Amino acid sequence: MSLTITEECIYCDICRPACPNSAISAGDEFYVINPNLCTECVGHYDEPQCQQVCPVECIPLLPELAESKEKLWEKYTLITGSVVS
Repeated sequence: MSLTITEECIYCDICRPACPNSAISAGDEFYVINPNLCTECVGHYDEPQCQQVCPVECIPLLPELAESKEKLWEKYTLITGSVVS
């Protein structure tokens, strides 16, 4: 998972309900993303929904943390119990 929430987060709670995998939760100072639950919306949407709804654009993709689409699909199937053909 290459998404992260930066300290620019204003704690508005718009991203949390937008996440189809419930990967976003409240941290001490800003929201955090659980890397075990984040699929970057693979399996649900074409683009990460947290990025789409964030009013301050504080959820960048970090290339150095990128996972392959195959790995994201694998995580999606484990989380949802779906079978991808």
